[in-house]
Parts: sequence; C-alpha cells; structure tokens
Amino acid sequence: MASEKGSKLLFEVLGNVDTSNAGPRLGRIAIPGRKDFETPNFFAITSRGVTPHMTPDVVAAHTQFGGVHMALEDFIEKARKGTPPILTCPGPSILHRFTALPRSLVTLLAPRRSPAVTAPVGNSNTAVSIFTSTGFQSVSSKAYVSYMKTLRPDIAISLADVPYGSLPGTKRVAKMGDRTQLWLSELVNEMPEEQAVFAPILPIDFLDQSEYINYVADELADTVSGLAFYDSNVLPDIPATTTIVKLPRLSLDEPSSPAHILRQISLGMDIFTIPFIGFATDAGIALTFRFPRPLPSAETQTTNGTTLLPLGIDMWPSSHAHSLTPLSPSCTCYTCTSHHKAYIQHLLSAKEMLGWTLIQIHNHHIISTFFSSVRESIKNGAFERDCEEFARAYESELPEKSGQGPRVRGYHFKSEGPGEEKKNRAAWGNLGGEKQVGGELVPDEGADELEGKGFAEKIEA
Repeated sequence: MASEKGSKLLFEVLGNVDTSNAGPRLGRIAIPGRKDFETPNFFAITSRGVTPHMTPDVVAAHTQFGGVHMALEDFIEKARKGTPPILTCPGPSILHRFTALPRSLVTLLAPRRSPAVTAPVGNSNTAVSIFTSTGFQSVSSKAYVSYMKTLRPDIAISLADVPYGSLPGTKRVAKMGDRTQLWLSELVNEMPEEQAVFAPILPIDFLDQSEYINYVADELADTVSGLAFYDSNVLPDIPATTTIVKLPRLSLDEPSSPAHILRQISLGMDIFTIPFIGFATDAGIALTFRFPRPLPSAETQTTNGTTLLPLGIDMWPSSHAHSLTPLSPSCTCYTCTSHHKAYIQHLLSAKEMLGWTLIQIHNHHIISTFFSSVRESIKNGAFERDCEEFARAYESELPEKSGQGPRVRGYHFKSEGPGEEKKNRAAWGNLGGEKQVGGELVPDEGADELEGKGFAEKIEA
C-alpha cells in the first residue's frame, strides 16, 4: 500500500517505452492510503456507489480489483430540493465512508455513469445534462467543482462535452473542444494541488480536438494526472511527448468483449471500465475465458466448422440442474470452490438474489485473472502472439441472454414515451384469465373451475 506521505497520484511506466510507437505497456499507480494498482487493469463499475449484487464485505473478502468507478449523477438526486445526503457525510474520505467500501480501493469519480443514459437536452456552455434517480437535470461546471472539492475522490474526471447516443453535427463538434478545455481549466485551477485530475479526451476525430489536446499537452501536462479516453481510437494520435507518455490512460470506451480490451491494450491503454461484466451477470452468464488459452478440459463447440470456446456459460438452461461441476474448471474464486452449477441454476430459477451475487463474484475474478495473465504476457514479450492464440480459441462475442435477469432499476433507463412495455415482468398474476365485471377486472373462473384445479371444495348453500 502506498505510504500516507506524499500528496498525489504517481504513475510509473515499468520497462522501456518507445514514445514514437503505441503499444502495450506495464505500469503501476500509487496513491497515498490506497493499495498500489498494477496496469493494465480495470476499475469495477458501481451503481449508486455500490458494486451491483455485492455488499462491501463481499467485495473486501472475495474480489481482487483495485479501484471503483463512481458517477456523480448517482449521488445528487436531491440537489434541487436541498443538500444531497452524501455531502453531509463526515470524515476525510467521504466516498469510502458513505459507501462503506474498503479503504484500500482507489475511488474514481466521473460526471456520468458507464454506460450513460442519453439526455433529451444537450449540454450548454456552462453545464452538462445528467440522469439522476429522480430525472434529468443539469450540473454546472461551478457546481461540479464544488462537489469535487467536497468529495475529494482519489481521481476526478473533468466535465466533458460528450454527446451520448448520437453523432455530433459540425457545429457541435466545433464547440466540444472549447467547452471541455474551459471546464478542465476551471477544475484544475480550483482543486488543491494534490488532487489527481484526469483530462477527458473526446470521442471525435483528433483534428477536431487538436487545439484542446495540444493545450493539455503544452499547458497542463505537469498538472493533470492522467487522460480519460471516450474513444480509444484517438490514442495513437496523441502527441508522444515525454511528459504525456508518462500519464496513465483510462478507457471509458466501454469494450463489449475481451477482444476489444486486448485491442485497446495493444494501443497502450492502462485502465478500463468494463460494463459487460455487469451485463453478463444480470443475464445469468458466467464468464469462462482464460488468457491466452483455455484449459485442456474446457468444453468446446463448433461454429462454421471451426471449434471455438464460448466466452461464458448461460446458467439459465435446465441442463445445468444436475451438474456438480464448478462454473469454470480450475477457477479459484469463492463461487467455484464452494458451489456448483446445479445450485446456482436453482438460485436463478427461484429468483434468489444470491444467484447473481455468486455469478458476480465469479465474473470479477475471471476479469482480474485475465488482466493478471495479460500483464505476465506483456512482461514476457509474448502479448501479440498470445492475442492471436486467444482469438483462435474463443468466440468473438459473449453468449446471448436467454433468461430474465434481476429487476431492472428504472433510473438507469430513459422512458421512450406512452405505451412503452414494462421492463420488469410481473412477479405473479391471476390464477386464470380475467373478465370485466362492473368496471373491475375479476378472475374469469368460478368455484367449479377452481375446485377442479385442486382448491377447496365448493360449499353448497
């Protein structure tokens, strides 16, 4: 764990790095009071400050990730009516105290969730639109700085003019760099010198934001602590100055598969947020891939005449109901060493929350092991060859969802208008059909029908 002495995030590139070429690299992040964080690696995505399906004590006991991604929009739902509860939390490390997360974890606070819900109203010159649990609202740059000064995350990501869900027009593109540069300057100038701030890199062509990026490289390279990429494809175009190349790179590009992660690592990305971990867990899919190659005992399937391994196993089918094997061979996570497929399939079928908790523990362990193997591969100089072997062994995308996941949390999704189908299936319904009687819906079955289904006998008057 990094010493309490010192005041800011320190990033060390391990090994020789050719600043003229993009490529995979090893690094280490040290933050006072937190466990050192080796890269490439990932931050777990949280929902309202909590890693979905896992309590803080489960995170401490059964996970290996070193940091968490939090979103300010998760905490300020009462900003219009009063002070958000998180701002009244006492203590020097408010985010850790409010969420009860282990103090060893690095906290990264961004304006929006990953992935973010598209807002109906765009950003302005002074504010961005966010989606809280009580609806959309705007947070100004001034307010954002105030929140950051109070919450003091280990890593603060500056506001960025990002058009979620749509391609920006020519006029909008011209504004994006100017707005983001202004907001970054305001945050850097107002925050204490020891605060680590990551400069956002926009999801537009490099030339369209070159003035802003050159400003970061020339004026703020010694002030900002890292770069946050909303599009990993921009990374190779970043000026390879000595100062810039030593900054850690965070991907907010939301990779949808391990292959996408490997591609970004090959470009030189250091830290990741990976939404597909949560998507897989909610779908009841247990990740099973290993890098660079599967175990000899792994089950294969044939696709287009080629034998490929699935990246995960759908645990909803009843074919798992009698299997006493773990989710993944040789996996050492708590789930695989303590339970078997049949038990987890039963939990999902019964809609027991523990089922998703056990899969979530397993899936985070698989990703942690994946990154550990990637770092070892880079260290051994075999990364490119190992990536090719991984591509030959596994399917390119995760399995399709077949079962219904846990209840959808409504504040994560934008309403599309009247007549929209409910996202959660009703937990129960009527015994039979329904019919209209006196303006009310009543079961379309009488006492005789119910008696025929095994209910109490009809009592004659």
